[in-house]
Amino acid sequence: MFDLLIKNAALPDGRNGIDIACAGGIIKAIEPGISAEAKTSIDAAGQLVSPPFIDPHFHMDATLSLGTPRLNVSGTLLEGIALWGELKPVQSVDDIIERALRYCDLAASTGIGAIRSHVDVCDDELKGVTALLEVRRLVAPYLDLQLVAFPQDGLLRSKTAEKNLLRSLDMGVDIVGGIPHFERTMADGAASVRRLCEIAEKRGLMVDMHCDESDDPLSRHVETLAFETTRLGLEGRVTGSHLTSMHSMDNYYVSKLIALMAEARLHVIANPLINIMLQGRHDTYPKRRGQTRVPELRDAGMNVAFGADCVMDPWYSLGRADMLDVAHMGLHVGQLSSRADMEWCFEAVTTNPAKIMGLEGYGVEVGCKAHMVLLQAKDPIEAIRLRATRLAVVRNGEIIAQTAPDLRELNLPGRPQRLDPADYAPKAKG
Repeated sequence: MFDLLIKNAALPDGRNGIDIACAGGIIKAIEPGISAEAKTSIDAAGQLVSPPFIDPHFHMDATLSLGTPRLNVSGTLLEGIALWGELKPVQSVDDIIERALRYCDLAASTGIGAIRSHVDVCDDELKGVTALLEVRRLVAPYLDLQLVAFPQDGLLRSKTAEKNLLRSLDMGVDIVGGIPHFERTMADGAASVRRLCEIAEKRGLMVDMHCDESDDPLSRHVETLAFETTRLGLEGRVTGSHLTSMHSMDNYYVSKLIALMAEARLHVIANPLINIMLQGRHDTYPKRRGQTRVPELRDAGMNVAFGADCVMDPWYSLGRADMLDVAHMGLHVGQLSSRADMEWCFEAVTTNPAKIMGLEGYGVEVGCKAHMVLLQAKDPIEAIRLRATRLAVVRNGEIIAQTAPDLRELNLPGRPQRLDPADYAPKAKG
């Protein structure tokens, strides 16, 4: 007897009419017509079963803090950083834990199975680190949480940042982070990249660096990140997040830069909701979109993913822990409108970030962990278009969240009916 049997599912790779059998927290069989008994059965009715959504870039120590101690009036990145500096001294470890747990519960309900969160280490008390290490322990049964030691105020700009970063790694934080464009000079930014990569190499850790989150085309720290990656033999272990300055760079320079990044096997994370909101604030018109060169980086062979970055915090006042919202925005900002591109956008919030995080046993395949999401959609494109309802979220072969289908009751003159938004999907041409 299986623990869970999902019948008649569609899979992201286009297979239909598939049954998925799980036991002991592992997917044991994927094939049509499985007739064995199971403790729990789900009729997918031809709907999409996906591996969990993955958010590879988030700030959980700040989430759900909107309005404390005030709002970001200008909407800029720099005012958000200043506002975060005002919030840090007045929040407690318990405050951070309470907000983070509420967010993790919300994330689980929307089918997010793993989050990589940056945690600010430029607080000598390391309240955020203490809090999120406890949150990581508490949510482990239903969510994988990776933590990045993030010197928000600059590794060199903040006098105690390096000491605190090393302390946080000793406490159990997983990954080395940085923010070179926030150092006082370009030279200091490059020096911070070098030092942080050396720390990661010495400790055998991954790197995930906020890099060039700016409209300034001369902010080119990702070039240094690529160089240090190859110098230290960190290929495949380093991620450049944001990279928004690439949107404004000279095309000739970018042609050289992308080749260097690909040689270093950098991973890339764009954050569409935040990038479109924060970048271009100093422009009149035309106004830059700010998102990095997603299709070009992808087509050069790099692994590119989308992250949520923020939800209701000093930088972003919206959000609902929904990676389909993120994919939807990334698709629009990047003009990724072909059928293949739209399917890729689904991968940018599932399989691609799973590779960045190094998640083991991820996927809907025999032998993978029985972590899945049943969506009210027939395929990945429809899932993004509708921001499909998460009908069921499965973790280790057990249902941990369910949502009623989106079925709308209409009482129109002479035409009472129940409307399923998915019924209004025309057949794609070409």
